[in-house]
Amino acid sequence: MLDPKILEDFGAKMSALFANSPAKDIEKNAKAVLGGFLAKLDLVTREEFDVQAQVLARTREKLKDLESRVEALEKARQA
Repeated sequence: MLDPKILEDFGAKMSALFANSPAKDIEKNAKAVLGGFLAKLDLVTREEFDVQAQVLARTREKLKDLESRVEALEKARQA
């Protein structure tokens, strides 16, 4: 059976090798390209979206109230 210490050492050496390889540069460049692409899109954060959803919900509620008031005023005027 393999010693866990040997596996840990092997994993650490592989991680160090990967960190110094061209693959790390490729990953860094891919992240930069993707980040630049996403920055050009018209995106909002989840927090901004949630705030706007709350504003919209309050606006809809106010609209309902105003519609009810207008309807009541129209009925009173007709009577």
